[in-house]
Amino acid sequence: MSNKDTIGYAWKGDDCAAAVQALEQAKNLRILVVGDLMVDAYLLGKVNRISPEAPVPILSASRRERRPGGAANVALNLKALGAAVTVAGVIGADPDGQDLRKAMEDMDMDTAGVLAFDDRRTTVKTRIMGGGQHMLRVDEEDDMDLSADQAQRFLERLAVVMGKQSFDAILIEDYDKGVLSPQVISGLLHMAQEKAIPVSVDPKFRHFQCYTGVALFKPNLKEFREGLGLVWEDGDAEAMERALAKGLSRLMADWHPDAVLLTLSEHGVRIKTALSDVQQPAHPREILDVSGAGDTVIAVATVLLAQGTDAATMAQVANLAGGLVCEKPGVVPVDLHALLDEVRRLPIQA
Repeated sequence: MSNKDTIGYAWKGDDCAAAVQALEQAKNLRILVVGDLMVDAYLLGKVNRISPEAPVPILSASRRERRPGGAANVALNLKALGAAVTVAGVIGADPDGQDLRKAMEDMDMDTAGVLAFDDRRTTVKTRIMGGGQHMLRVDEEDDMDLSADQAQRFLERLAVVMGKQSFDAILIEDYDKGVLSPQVISGLLHMAQEKAIPVSVDPKFRHFQCYTGVALFKPNLKEFREGLGLVWEDGDAEAMERALAKGLSRLMADWHPDAVLLTLSEHGVRIKTALSDVQQPAHPREILDVSGAGDTVIAVATVLLAQGTDAATMAQVANLAGGLVCEKPGVVPVDLHALLDEVRRLPIQA
């Protein structure tokens, strides 16, 4: 890994070539995605008036859509990049779960790691969209941690999956819906370490501190702030910078990741390793919907991680990809050709 040891760095021709090559070689990878599976449901239409019953808009609904969401959306992003994907998670023994499994299989995902439990509902997030604008979201879910018995059954399934196939990386997608209990996290990281498989993690707050010794840890700003108990006044840029630097150093020292990729919304991304601390600014975009951007960032980063791409280059490309999907309404996977075009258009600096 090269030592680009300042905040911001010059994008070189070699960086561009390495990024393009890694994206084009994603088709040779197999990645195990472990996490909270859910259904992203949409009720779409137009709003033309306010209800006479209450001061709320009336949606004139025109269609409904259902897509694999959560960890399944991360898997969709990996598929869109060309990688082969095995999905592992828990669904309910209900029609929503059956539909979700079939949808993933129809999209050529291996669902050998998916278990259905009678006493859990499949998570469904329904987004109400009017004229391309996100108006309301309704969640139906059971988000308690798996019981000890359920966690053990899930770990046994993971052991079988990992015994039958080799993986270039494991991507853990935690939405705090209970599948990634401390017992599951510990067992999964142990299996990955035994097989020397690099692990990337997109964490949430509940079990933030359980992910030790991973190759890539990717919190967003809210998760990072809450997970480490960082405090600063909103709008105080200097205090925020001091808190971020302190938090990153603490995370590296206490959790021992190889790299931390911190997404900062309109401020871009920041990646820290033992040798470097680099911030990539956000690229100007017409933002329609930020839903699913984090899924895209971790998917792209994992594809590059699996191929040993330089950390700063990985952050640059993942940052581009996250911005691209924000230009479309709803949760959508990244377009590989559009991403390659964006990478090639980045200005080369001497």
